[in-house]
Amino acid sequence: MKKSTFLLIFFLLFIVACSRNEVIKTHGVAYLKKREKLIIVDETNKNDTISVLGQPSTKGMVDDNLWIYIERTRTRGKLHKLGRNYLKKNNVLILEFDKYGILKRKEFYDKSNMNKIKFAKNETENELRKENFIYSFLSSVRQKMLIKRK
Repeated sequence: MKKSTFLLIFFLLFIVACSRNEVIKTHGVAYLKKREKLIIVDETNKNDTISVLGQPSTKGMVDDNLWIYIERTRTRGKLHKLGRNYLKKNNVLILEFDKYGILKRKEFYDKSNMNKIKFAKNETENELRKENFIYSFLSSVRQKMLIKRK
C-alpha cells in the first residue's frame, strides 16, 4: 500500500512539474519590436528591410509600397483563468516606401496602442445589392406567373 501511494505521489509531482513551463505560440515575425529599431526612415530600402524582417505579412491592397509586419503571441492562462488562451503580444509594424524603394514612414503599434485607435462606427449600406436582390426576386416571381398562365 505504501509503495503504491508513493508511486502515485511521485507520478503526480512529475506531471505538475511538466506543466510549469509556459507554452507560447508565436505567429508572424518574432522579436518585431527589437528588429523594428534596426530600420531607419530615409535610410533603409526594401532590400534591407527584407534582410532584417523577411517578407512582409501583408502588402497594401492598392499600393505595393505599403508593407505590414505582424507579431502575435498567445499563451495559456494560469489556473484562475481556467487554462484559456490569452494574447500576450500583438505587435504591428507598418512601413511605407516611396517609388524608389526608400522607407518614408514607419509606425509601430503594440497591444496598448491598439486600444487607443478609434474606428468609424458608421456602416455603409450596399444599395446595389438590395436592388439586385429585389429585382431577381421579382423576376423569378414574374417568370413563375408566366409559366402558370401558359
